[in-house]
Amino acid sequence: MRMIVFFDLPTETYLNRKEYRLFRKFLIREGFIMMQESVYSKLALNNSIVKAETKRLEENKPSAGDVELLVITEKQYSQIQFLVGERKTDVEDSDARLIVL
Repeated sequence: MRMIVFFDLPTETYLNRKEYRLFRKFLIREGFIMMQESVYSKLALNNSIVKAETKRLEENKPSAGDVELLVITEKQYSQIQFLVGERKTDVEDSDARLIVL
């Protein structure tokens, strides 16, 4: 499964910008990879991980703005069509080599 977080946060005041930075750092710390500006994705092995990560996102969400979460399967994720640009090959984002201990 792939969790994709989309967010649009206000950056008009100092507090808004601080919340933006903290939320972005939280996403990176949790293992999300930036797909585009304000679009981050993370690989999740099962539904329990998705539920736990969703709970952590809700606990660390900013107070204002728009944050959306989309959960799709790897098959659906692999069908993304690039209308402009190309798939980045320098980022390892597949589960092909994933080892679960």
